[in-house]
Amino acid sequence: MGTYRRRLDIVAGILNVASKDSKKTQIMYQANLSYKVLQKYLTEVVDSSLISFEGARHCYQLTDKGKRFLEAYQEYSRSYKHIEKRLNDVKMRKKNLQELCPGSMS
Repeated sequence: MGTYRRRLDIVAGILNVASKDSKKTQIMYQANLSYKVLQKYLTEVVDSSLISFEGARHCYQLTDKGKRFLEAYQEYSRSYKHIEKRLNDVKMRKKNLQELCPGSMS
């Protein structure tokens, strides 16, 4: 079974691809999205002014707001991974303690 991606991860994936002035199909494949999911999120990021559509070239471009979003997302992602690792370490320590004293801790 596939890994569930959070909403922000999907948006960041779309913005990363759009940073290279991409067509809809390129975004769909490079961000690894189904057409239905792409349609939903593409509408959302365009409406939020994170990317814009350039009609003359038929491609999507990252806006300044989109660049700021990606910078903030990268910082968030680093922090999230660090916290997740620490949380996993704490859970492992708890498990080790529970194995030393079975039945007395939940």
